[in-house]
Amino acid sequence: MAPRLTLNLRRATAEDLPFVMAVEATPGHDAFINRQPEAEHAAQLASSAFAYFIAEAPPGTPVGFAILSDLTDTRGNHCLKRIAVAEPGRGLGTALFNAVTDWAFANTPVHRFWLHTLAGNARARHLYGREGFTEEGRLRQARPRPDGSREDLVIMSILRPEWQARRAAATPA
Repeated sequence: MAPRLTLNLRRATAEDLPFVMAVEATPGHDAFINRQPEAEHAAQLASSAFAYFIAEAPPGTPVGFAILSDLTDTRGNHCLKRIAVAEPGRGLGTALFNAVTDWAFANTPVHRFWLHTLAGNARARHLYGREGFTEEGRLRQARPRPDGSREDLVIMSILRPEWQARRAAATPA
């Protein structure tokens, strides 16, 4: 595993929603992530089934956000619904991805932490695979694109024993 960039991960509040909305509205992001109305974000933020996180680097400066869902799933399947950074290409997305994955396994009874990504999002698929997520399958033409075409979604996950083994291997003896 590559060395991790340090960032501060904290739970989001309603005061963070303008930042979330601004990141979702970043030109080009709609090719990879869905936008939601602010009212939908507010409702999810208040729900125990969701966890919203803000990444800060340095502390006090928001650089990205992540949304976990299905936290009330009693079968131990929790979802990384969305992850986005304000400035891609600086390693912040990788750091945020690892931080929320670690948070999920350290703070919930999750057994299978899963996500879906666009089949054409090679950068994300490479990151997720490099960090131990396995491709499980594909939802054919499941996501409409801004131009009206459709694209497959790739389902990926990591299981608790896999996460534990990766963390143990990364810990110096």
